[in-house]
Amino acid sequence: MGIVAIVGRPNVGKSTLFNRLVGMRQAIVDEAAGVTRDRHYGRCEWSGSEFSVIDTGGYAVNTDDVFEGEIRKQVLLAIEEADVILFMVDTTTGITDQCQLIAGILRRSDKKVIVVANKVDNNEQLFAIHEFHALGLGAPFAVSSVSGSGTGDLLDEILKYLPAGDGREEEKTIPHLAVVGRPNVGKSSLANALLGEERNIVTPVAGTTRDAISTYYNKFGHEFVIVDTAGLRKRGKAMDDLEFYSVMRSVRAIEHADVCLLMIDATRGVEAQDLSILNLIIRNKKGCVLVVNKWDLVEKDTNTMKTFKAGVVQRLSPFTDVPVVFTSVTQKQRLLNVLEAAEKVYTNRSRRIATSQLNDALLQEIENFPPPAIKGKHVRIKYVTQLPSPSPSFAFFCNLPQYVREDYKRFLENKLRRHFDFTGCPIQIFLRKK
Repeated sequence: MGIVAIVGRPNVGKSTLFNRLVGMRQAIVDEAAGVTRDRHYGRCEWSGSEFSVIDTGGYAVNTDDVFEGEIRKQVLLAIEEADVILFMVDTTTGITDQCQLIAGILRRSDKKVIVVANKVDNNEQLFAIHEFHALGLGAPFAVSSVSGSGTGDLLDEILKYLPAGDGREEEKTIPHLAVVGRPNVGKSSLANALLGEERNIVTPVAGTTRDAISTYYNKFGHEFVIVDTAGLRKRGKAMDDLEFYSVMRSVRAIEHADVCLLMIDATRGVEAQDLSILNLIIRNKKGCVLVVNKWDLVEKDTNTMKTFKAGVVQRLSPFTDVPVVFTSVTQKQRLLNVLEAAEKVYTNRSRRIATSQLNDALLQEIENFPPPAIKGKHVRIKYVTQLPSPSPSFAFFCNLPQYVREDYKRFLENKLRRHFDFTGCPIQIFLRKK
């Protein structure tokens, strides 16, 4: 799984290109320079391949020397972690001093750099891109990130330089668990408690863990690799360089994991940032166990746990089929329950259902509740099979796949979950022509 980082000076259209590549309006775009301060992460699919895209953002500052220091840090971090760098420039302004500064750093790196000349909306601007040969980074690619023109050729070029595989197949015989969550929810404490040693530094200060730390675990009949990651947080101010690097590592840890232990703080409940991390897990099609930590700090009566769980599951909608484990890491409460839940989710994620079983269970459900007719067209689903993918994916073959709506896909997913145990695993549903 490759990582592509978009770098460049402010207001050249990095966030617009990012939104175009990940297929959703995830980053805020505005004409004012320096709007992007948080770091955005997304996934791009092209020609059957997937990779992560990081929008590094630009800086709007008053003095060139401050800009120079900050942009240098961001570009160096992107160079260190990414496989391919997209260096965005603006055809309407040409080469600036800031462009020269970034190009100088990129020329000294050993990473593949693709110069992306943005805002090419007519033939006159198409001729203007040749100016960027002077940067010494190869032929520029002309794109318009607003209209999307040129992005197909750019994506074809990116795929040439991404790693063919992540080289982790030999390690995948045992489950890889990633402990993820906001800062200071107890991720390192959980890893230490499970391992029975002070493997990771723990302090009350948010952001103590800077790197993704992998450790092999083999106790009490459980064997896996556990990865403690840095907290993924939303920041109104620019992240410092260490934190930016840490978050990139955390995203990569999620990509390489089989099951993610998403930790939340029982005293604060499910917050917006927790949902963002869950969406990252779902987009990467990883198994998930929700670990509600610091349960010892919550005042309880007979139904507290039941009520809290119902509230949490409602917040996670529509992906509600997730195991929820209540723990107190400091009190060593229910830690083995976390491992048992993770092992069960790992088994569910690897589950393969025979085609005959699938058709026996689901075709009857579809017959009882067929897809609604649209524009007088009746959809008839005739056959279903599981696809040979690492996570649960199913193909439903029908006469008019384009008329099957998202709500009916959710109906099919719910029926799959009802007949077969896929708790904790995102399910992909594809409608195919017969």
